[in-house]
Amino acid sequence: MGLEALARSRTHQPCAACRMLRRRCDSNCLLAPYFPGDEVEKFAGVHKVFGASNVVKMIQMVEETNREDAAKALVYEATARIRDPVYGSTRAIFQLQKMVQELKMQLESAKARVLELQQQKDELLGILLNANHLDLLSPIDQGGGFSLDYDDSMAYDPAKFPVECDWIF
Repeated sequence: MGLEALARSRTHQPCAACRMLRRRCDSNCLLAPYFPGDEVEKFAGVHKVFGASNVVKMIQMVEETNREDAAKALVYEATARIRDPVYGSTRAIFQLQKMVQELKMQLESAKARVLELQQQKDELLGILLNANHLDLLSPIDQGGGFSLDYDDSMAYDPAKFPVECDWIF
């Protein structure tokens, strides 16, 4: 029986909390499932921000089904608090909210531009359809009063229309 207990203790690795706090980690350790022995830095940050006894109390307050999420949230908040002691994760939340607002504005702008382009397309299609419709009703070459012949009333005559300028060449 002594060998069996010795073998069991050798196979059971202490969790990060017990390793950091230098205490014996038994099989019913509350923190072992959430802070494995190879993730000491995660517990170190949580311990630095919240303290080990507070972490145990907070995890105990949560239902057993939600404890893993609570431990992850504690790690995230502790990491954010170490990075930014004043705002913590709140700064990240505000930055994400600001990005969401900017993206909403960009989306509205893009929607407005798409609507504008659709209206332009509809107008151009209407003009094209009207032009085709008029071509069918009254073609230009059947004496409709429109001609591409030279009209001298539009000609430019420098003697009749002198250009006044003080430019010296």
